[in-house]
Amino acid sequence: MAQKTDTRTQLLTASPFQLMISLNLPAIIGMVVVGLYSFMDRVFVGQLIDQVAMGAVSVSYPFTLINSGISTLIGVGSASVLSRAVGKKDQETIDRIMGNLIALNMILGVIVTALGMIFTRPILSLSGAEGEILNNAERYLRIIFAGSLFVNFAQSSNMIMRGEGLLKQAMKYSGGSAVLNIILDPILILLLRPHGTGIDGAAYATVIAQIVYAAAMLRHFRSKSKYVRIHGIRLEKSLIPEIFGVGFSAMLMQVMTLLQQTVLYHTAHSYGGDDWQILLGAASSVQSFTMIPLWGASQGFQPAAGTNYGAKQYDRVKQITKTFLAGVTILSLIFYIPIQLGAETVLSWFIKESRIVSMGVTDFRILLSTYIFLGLVLMAITLMQSLGKASKASVLVLLRQIILFVPLVILVPKLGGLGINGVFLAPALTDMIVLVIAVFMLALEFRSLTRLNNN
Repeated sequence: MAQKTDTRTQLLTASPFQLMISLNLPAIIGMVVVGLYSFMDRVFVGQLIDQVAMGAVSVSYPFTLINSGISTLIGVGSASVLSRAVGKKDQETIDRIMGNLIALNMILGVIVTALGMIFTRPILSLSGAEGEILNNAERYLRIIFAGSLFVNFAQSSNMIMRGEGLLKQAMKYSGGSAVLNIILDPILILLLRPHGTGIDGAAYATVIAQIVYAAAMLRHFRSKSKYVRIHGIRLEKSLIPEIFGVGFSAMLMQVMTLLQQTVLYHTAHSYGGDDWQILLGAASSVQSFTMIPLWGASQGFQPAAGTNYGAKQYDRVKQITKTFLAGVTILSLIFYIPIQLGAETVLSWFIKESRIVSMGVTDFRILLSTYIFLGLVLMAITLMQSLGKASKASVLVLLRQIILFVPLVILVPKLGGLGINGVFLAPALTDMIVLVIAVFMLALEFRSLTRLNNN
């Protein structure tokens, strides 16, 4: 209990800069290592098998976000409830978190496994995949769906750790799992490659690592955690509306990426064929991976903002938000500058054929051009989630993922004969529009916090 009070006291009293460093570093490292799952799958498959297999894993990636969406729905929603409960010293709510989380994961995990394995090929066809890319993607994704229950529990329970401010512990668990996946990837790919099923090895590596991860998280919350324990497995009807309300906007960022990427791959294939779909797969791999550290920063920000808001320290919430915004902008530059300068080298990590790499360098730079602003957008969304204002967070997510994105991806390639170049330009235009709206919403939220602080 004393250790729990220490964590709460740190969140409520440490300087914003100190919080940013102590919370962000382990969160970012942990999230980056986790991001290596799909990133290294594509690198190993591209180098150890061929670019068709890499394209298959890339086409599959958006559909793995179904699992990410469910774990985010449960995990972010539960973590938001938890951090505000810690701020209020509401032990009764804290004690109901994990039992409810396990029950939700069991129900939704079984549904995703069943439907995902049955409809693997039809949903992959929506991305425009065909031929060998489709055949390879089907084998890979069906194995991933088989492990849905373990993936969802491991990731959502890890978010509970982060929600209570235990970022170092969360990093160790998630990082260990990702390292195991990276070790298993080349071993299983090379073991199965002579049988023509090397891509299956990458999927098995991911599932095995997630099973170990889930077992470790279960052990922690059953016997090791001093903060949150499993007190029976049951649905808590009083918690579900708030968990789903907050978690829904976070889930949208994952699940809507599925629709977003499906439209993007389909449009790229329509204008450029297999070569451009492979290029988009490589570019999207880098874009997805570079978003991981920003996600890590938002995970560090969430308990700090939520706990202080729960304790009614409204002016401190503003100070923390400004500090984290500055930090995440500097972080994004660390990735942005090397990628823009070494775009051709980065693409060649995934694609061995230099002809394909050369034709995509300029569009790759355009796709990543707005990356330095995305940290601000993500922080604005996380602030709304942390304060329990789910509808505001959902507005930003829907604008970026669907409402603006899909029409622009369809329309921009038709303007001035842009064609395939417009497919890469449309996401950048979307991000710039959403950035303006996010800044406006942040300003309004700061005014609201000022009024609460003065009352």
